[in-house]
Amino acid sequence: MRRSKEPQRLIVVLAFDRVQLLDVAGPVQTFASANEIKGAAPPPYRIVVVSRRGGALCSSAGLPLVTEPLSRAVGTAHIDTLIIPGGPGVHETLKDRWTISWIRKQFSTARRIASVCTGAFLLAETGLLKGRRATTHWKSCSRLQERYPDIHVDRNPIYVREGRIWTSAGVTAGIDLSLALVEEDLGRSLALQVARNLVVFLNRPGGQSQFSASLEAQAAAADGNAPNHFAPLHGWIAEHLTGDLRVERLADQAGMSPRTFARVYAAKIGVTPARMVEKIRVEAVRRILEESDTPIKRIAAECGFGKEDRLRRAFARQVGITPAEYRARF
Repeated sequence: MRRSKEPQRLIVVLAFDRVQLLDVAGPVQTFASANEIKGAAPPPYRIVVVSRRGGALCSSAGLPLVTEPLSRAVGTAHIDTLIIPGGPGVHETLKDRWTISWIRKQFSTARRIASVCTGAFLLAETGLLKGRRATTHWKSCSRLQERYPDIHVDRNPIYVREGRIWTSAGVTAGIDLSLALVEEDLGRSLALQVARNLVVFLNRPGGQSQFSASLEAQAAAADGNAPNHFAPLHGWIAEHLTGDLRVERLADQAGMSPRTFARVYAAKIGVTPARMVEKIRVEAVRRILEESDTPIKRIAAECGFGKEDRLRRAFARQVGITPAEYRARF
């Protein structure tokens, strides 16, 4: 073990009753693995899980977490990164004005603050997200936007960075976020080693969708508390990517007039039929990129884009990076 010349960074994870277990464990293990792989003395990170009073807390999974009290764990040390997890208990914690005030105060001194999943609600309650773009678990995006209308809630990305504030989607997205933080601190090479150690991808780009096109459509339909009558149509689209997928053909497959189909579909699913066709085609492209070295020009033809430049534009809209960059990462 070699002596490190880099300052040790204090990572503080703020827990509370009924916190989501993986929202805590995912980031903690990511930074702990970085310490192990770096092999420096002292290690690059000091990681502390804290709560207002300390002691044992019950996670939402029923597994207890032993935490340090804020005053003793942090003391006069400078917090480098404050991570705020989510979980069912977050809405009760919103009523704890002392904790909300403490989070707000850390913004003046901490290098960065990050939330995982519904931890974004605690950040929002402090006012720190006002006027900023943020994300959370897709199930809670509408609720976050409704409660805090001055936030630009983006339900699609895995994580979002706005200056010194990071927000991420649900559960495993906390690992993606933490890998991005490690990469920012210690470089891509070490972050890649951490990802390999955790047997996860390095790292899903922040702009990547939280879930598949089909799941997105199912979730949108479920929000209306009605059966998803278009599920069979989505399966049919996936099987006919190179066919005629114009509105008229989709309407015929759904047994509706084109005008009625376009109106009902957009109202129920939340996107136009054309946009969903693009999403399903891009999803097919992603699978081929992950599983083969098929030339992108050929993938464009096989997935119904025809020309390679059309694929590239659609892929950039949906995923945020080029097909070649996606293949390199995955």
